[in-house]
Amino acid sequence: MRLLLDTHVLLWWLDDPALLSSAASKAISDGKNTVYVSAAVVWEIAIKKALAKLETPDDIESAMEQNRFVPLPVTIQHALAVLGLPDHHGDPFDRLLIAQAGLEGFKLVSRNPYALRYGMPHIIA
Repeated sequence: MRLLLDTHVLLWWLDDPALLSSAASKAISDGKNTVYVSAAVVWEIAIKKALAKLETPDDIESAMEQNRFVPLPVTIQHALAVLGLPDHHGDPFDRLLIAQAGLEGFKLVSRNPYALRYGMPHIIA
């Protein structure tokens, strides 16, 4: 299975995995699954960290490598796919993750209820 982590899921995994559901923890830790982190997630973290709204590891790339998470770039195709999404959710980072998960055939791991509204495969975090 190929998973795409939402921002809060990545942060919880790195800081306090007990915050995650057992299904999410099991899926992320299962070595048979490939776990992706979008550049959009890291961008959102960087923005919030710069605004002092969030504390995160200083070297997010090393933390991702240590956890065998695969970086997912944002492509033009991903960005354009946002245009085809219903307007269920206004957050641009979340909408981009939905578009990426849909195009790439990933299961989105998130606790945000918007994922259910898009009808895409997901694991509730």
